[in-house]
Amino acid sequence: MRAGAAGRDGILVVDVGTSGVRSAVVRPDSTVEHIHHLPVLPTSPQPGLVEFDGTAMADAVIEVAGRVLEASGPLAAVGIANQRASTLLWDRGTGVPIGPGLGWQDLRTVGTCLELQGQGIRVAPNASATKVGALLDAADPDRTKAERGELAFGTVDTWVTWILSGGALHVTDATNAGVTGLTRDGRTWDPVILDALHIPESLLPSIVGSTGVIGAASVLPGSPSIAGLAGDQQASLIGQGCVRPGQAKATFGTGGMLDQCVGGAVAHDGSRGPAGTIPVITMRKGDAISWGVEAVMLSAGTCVEWLRDDLGVLESAAQSAEVAAGCEHTGDVWFVPALLGLGTPVWDFGARGTVLGLTRGSGRPELVRAVLEGVAHRGADLLEAAEADSGHRVEALRVDGGMSDNPVFVGALADACGRPVEIAPVVEATTLGAAYLAGMATGMWDGEDEVAAAWSPRAVIEPLATPSEREALRSRWLEARDRARATVPELSGLDF
Repeated sequence: MRAGAAGRDGILVVDVGTSGVRSAVVRPDSTVEHIHHLPVLPTSPQPGLVEFDGTAMADAVIEVAGRVLEASGPLAAVGIANQRASTLLWDRGTGVPIGPGLGWQDLRTVGTCLELQGQGIRVAPNASATKVGALLDAADPDRTKAERGELAFGTVDTWVTWILSGGALHVTDATNAGVTGLTRDGRTWDPVILDALHIPESLLPSIVGSTGVIGAASVLPGSPSIAGLAGDQQASLIGQGCVRPGQAKATFGTGGMLDQCVGGAVAHDGSRGPAGTIPVITMRKGDAISWGVEAVMLSAGTCVEWLRDDLGVLESAAQSAEVAAGCEHTGDVWFVPALLGLGTPVWDFGARGTVLGLTRGSGRPELVRAVLEGVAHRGADLLEAAEADSGHRVEALRVDGGMSDNPVFVGALADACGRPVEIAPVVEATTLGAAYLAGMATGMWDGEDEVAAAWSPRAVIEPLATPSEREALRSRWLEARDRARATVPELSGLDF
């Protein structure tokens, strides 16, 4: 950090997740203070539908940011991190959302995605593209309002920036734009997909850099500059100091995401690579775009919640480590965490959660340990896939998310990966990443090298399994994973 570079000692971060809004201050030494959180839960009116209240989200953003500023005093700038691909439509004149927002998990447009495949267009139902089309079909079927510029579309970063700027800014950054399904290069919107879904370009925000001053958060005291924007996984990647090719982080929350930096060129063409990873933009600085690969696990912490809420095996998620430590090994019990199907590398939506190897001697500790180890082996799947598609080896895997606090899990992860696991200094590294992006724009941090140097894991877990032991475990794991596949054959036939 350059001494005296910023007149206000800290960055205000607004982090909008799937279940709530968090705000905090990140100081120049990367410490996090004055954390405030409000729940904003999505709803599911029918199976497969996930909706959220944009007005409630906006109110929560202003409230938690206001609380932080009241506690901290004026701050240098604002950094925003957010759940990706969730989609809103609102009236430009009133700023009022038109209908509910559609969460990234919403699957109402699966049929549309399959129809687009017939036109040679591949877009996944969790991306924003078909969600925008669905919202327009409901609110503006002939697109007259959108064509007249009366409506605005945005992902969550766009909505939060609009709210904080009092409607003066209608932007999205390249990391968020890149997962909408509406752009290929992170700079311009794709006319082919826009035409296919009848989306007027006048509806769309401008695509800006992930780091750089874009305007004032005029509704907040002191009107700090909005200077950093990133989707949650990219913010977590940067927050864990992963800014150079080969560096990677994994976030284990409800699901799991592993992101690896590749560099200035996209790792592979198409929607997915040979090993099942997705190309993503990790950051745009000025006009320079950095690329990476992303590997996806659909069920991670959800599996521990299943033990707690549905089986009653645990009183709390935190108790899983204590219970699992009650046995040295699972007794060859294997759990495949496919409660919602399998993502990278096999992408089988018809796979289902599977328990194998139960005997009369299998008890509560063995089952809980098997669940934690199953999630760990899925983490190793993601790592191996990322390395295969990127061509870069990961020397040490950096991790954050709720499960990073579980010592049994991170030990199993180190053994499954055969690499050291470095645990982030904060559970949610998205906060640090959003702050670094805003701080690089305002001089609090000089650039990527200083961000990389700021990485200081709270613990490093070395693998204890020998190479031969790991090979045997991975072989058994792959057998178990194969037996979980195609449980629902008609879903296994779907591919996006």
